[in-house]
Amino acid sequence: MRAYIDSDILIWHLRGEVKAADLLRRLSAEPGTDLWVGALQRAEVVFFMRPREVTATRAFLSRFKTEAVTQAIVDRGADLYRHWHPSHGIDVNDALLAATVAGTGGKLYTQNLKHYPMPDIAVLQGW
Repeated sequence: MRAYIDSDILIWHLRGEVKAADLLRRLSAEPGTDLWVGALQRAEVVFFMRPREVTATRAFLSRFKTEAVTQAIVDRGADLYRHWHPSHGIDVNDALLAATVAGTGGKLYTQNLKHYPMPDIAVLQGW
């Protein structure tokens, strides 16, 4: 099973949040579960890290597989954005991650449940 981790949980972990570390440890220990991130969630983390954080952040992210953004993901993400942005304020990154999860399967772990109201994806609060 693919466990997609939203950028908010990645950032909480990097800031030292014990609950984030516990979640990632628990998911890593589940047989048949692989940790994944969407390409834009990885970008959210690496674009804004400070120079002194580069080595540790890249080492941390090496634990995750990164799903590429494909034409199909972009097209589905655009549909999700147009549908859910007016009522829930989702952004482009949220829409593309939702489309990634919908297209590849798995579960999405986030602290921002409001950003993922789509009924066709499995969304779980991290803690």
